[in-house]
Amino acid sequence: MNLWRELEAAARAHAPRPAYAADPATDYAALHGRVQQHAAWFQAQGVQPGDRIAAFLVNGPELFELYLACAALGAILVPLNLRLAARELRFILEDASPLWLVRGDEAREALDEALAGYAGLDVLEVTPRGEGALAWCDARAAAEDFDAPELSADAVAHLYYTSGTTGRAKGVPLTHGNVLSHARAAIAELELTADDTWGHFAPMFHLADAWAVFAVSLAGGRHAFCPRFEPGAVWRQLADAGVTLTNLVPTMLGLLVHAPEVRPLPALRLVLSGGAPIAPELVRRVEAVFGCRYAQTYGLTETSPYLTISLPDARAADLAEEQRAEYVARTGRPFGGIELRVVDAEGRPVPADDATVGEIQARGPWVFGGYWNRPRETEAAFQDGWFRTGDLATLDARGSLRIVDRRKDVILTGGETVYSTEVENALYTHQLVREAAVVGLPDELWGEVVAAAVVRAPGADGRVLRAPELLAHCRLFLAGYKVPRRLAFFDELPKTGSGKLQKRIVRELLIDLPPERFEPESAREGGA
Repeated sequence: MNLWRELEAAARAHAPRPAYAADPATDYAALHGRVQQHAAWFQAQGVQPGDRIAAFLVNGPELFELYLACAALGAILVPLNLRLAARELRFILEDASPLWLVRGDEAREALDEALAGYAGLDVLEVTPRGEGALAWCDARAAAEDFDAPELSADAVAHLYYTSGTTGRAKGVPLTHGNVLSHARAAIAELELTADDTWGHFAPMFHLADAWAVFAVSLAGGRHAFCPRFEPGAVWRQLADAGVTLTNLVPTMLGLLVHAPEVRPLPALRLVLSGGAPIAPELVRRVEAVFGCRYAQTYGLTETSPYLTISLPDARAADLAEEQRAEYVARTGRPFGGIELRVVDAEGRPVPADDATVGEIQARGPWVFGGYWNRPRETEAAFQDGWFRTGDLATLDARGSLRIVDRRKDVILTGGETVYSTEVENALYTHQLVREAAVVGLPDELWGEVVAAAVVRAPGADGRVLRAPELLAHCRLFLAGYKVPRRLAFFDELPKTGSGKLQKRIVRELLIDLPPERFEPESAREGGA
């Protein structure tokens, strides 16, 4: 059970079918030969199973084929976040100790600074020769020279580094068994077939998208790429490539539904979103604009990634149409054969009343076994064999979870508990809110106060959203102590490389913000 053997079988089964939407000449037979050629070249350089190869590449055939070549080699791919600072990149390089770095032209300054004085790393420059074609490894090795090693399911395939939103990044090794079992579950859950085209619009260096490299390929589907997320380019790819499925974080969805390039998409059948909770109102907008089904997903890098999906199953077959948006905006039911539980502080399962809050814990074939060189963190991450996600949720009678917050993001104000997700959902119901992040700020009187950072969406006829209107809108949905007492508008909010809002940095921004930058109405209108 290893990725390359499964990919070879899929390549034989789908040999004449195109692998790339933009390059019909690259069918699965040609792709298989080219990946073998890449792998043979690395083998000739002395790369052995277990060696690390780092990648600093935008979305595209280059990174896609590197994923496959590393699977063939038994090498461990270390995808690097293109948005990291030089110091962060240097830390990962030192922690992972790759032998090779495959890089493109993106973010050269930060990477060059990270590499300054760093020894023991060979660098391979990748230059695309045109859409769907590669310049790297061409004519340097023959496909028949490749000797595929025997690999077990326990061999590490990928080493991802967590986004570092809670501090120093940790390496998360995923095995061939983790990735392959997740891919099989995704094929079943999403009903992936050779007729599907996946849009790689979220960054492929992150599991928000990278899992689809394998699941869609095993199903024989096509792949469409945008080098980086840009709303106009994504809309064009959705239409021109006939994309049937894609995954986008809520921030990206918010930008797309307000983009001027909106157009009909007859091929699109499902949009997935994960990485952050989503408001039901945004679900309704997405389904109206895209004209397809929407499903929320939830997972972590440590879980390959998906743990839940909000596609209705038999237990939700009786939902009325007006209830469906509320249901699919939830965190969702267990994904595939994963085991989930929601437990209290003593490890006891909480009642399925959709009110009692507990921590989500998981175990199953695509849950990782522990952090890279971090035995202490690994021990703390598990409880009786269950992985502790650190996310707080409720569970309903249908088996559907609803995340209420990260444990670290719960706000305690005046003795009351406020879940930041609930406040964000209220903010998102206003049509002129594009992005929102809610955190707790220190306060001498209340302990903490609820604070919101908001990015406005453009209004019709130049209308601009103001604080009194937004806060009054929030009071329609929230108790007074939950309404933001500090509110500031921003042009953009800090995000990770995968597009998730970085609440730790948002909190730091708001703490350091001069008092005059807060909307004066918010201190009067909000309540603690």
